[in-house]
Amino acid sequence: MATTTRDAGVQTTERWAGPVTAGVLSALPGLVLMAAGYFHPESLNEMTAHRWWTLHVPGMLVFPLVGLALAWLFKGRRDPVAVLAVLATFVYAIFYNALDILSGIGAGWVTSRLPSGASRPDEVRSIFALGTPLGEIGSWALLVATLLVAGDALLRHRLAGLPALLLLPGAWLVHTDHIYWPGGALGMGLVGLATGYLAWLGRRELSQTP
Repeated sequence: MATTTRDAGVQTTERWAGPVTAGVLSALPGLVLMAAGYFHPESLNEMTAHRWWTLHVPGMLVFPLVGLALAWLFKGRRDPVAVLAVLATFVYAIFYNALDILSGIGAGWVTSRLPSGASRPDEVRSIFALGTPLGEIGSWALLVATLLVAGDALLRHRLAGLPALLLLPGAWLVHTDHIYWPGGALGMGLVGLATGYLAWLGRRELSQTP
């Protein structure tokens, strides 16, 4: 039987996004943020302001990709668990990126423009007061998403899905410690590794399906 255009497209996609490729691409956002966390200043002040805000500019692009990688695990599904998980990753991506932009880029930029020796003005404290609660919403959404992903992986893959449990301590460390080194950064790394493993596992099983 001749191969249809749709079948040919699916086969091409599967060759491009094989198990290893899917795993690496899905793990990469979390691992990149883990590496960035090693260079993240412990506090914002006159000496760290430039590194603080410049580090968060690329972070603005990468933080949402962590949610996208988790959502991609449910590609093609419309069941309630998939819908809730994707919604949770969407909330994480929007609200946690708000933290990155406000408390990272905004507060860091304003601090870098202060005269030498100047104390932190109320404007910077106000930026943190806005960014922090938005980030809290985002990190709680990440926890919800990882809980759904881990539970779904255990139900679908049984013992092979056990590495998905790494998502839970990873997301909790991000919730409590952002990507500060070592806790938050390593937490984001765990999220990345577990997501990459699940993407690899899912693509491998798909490629073995007749």
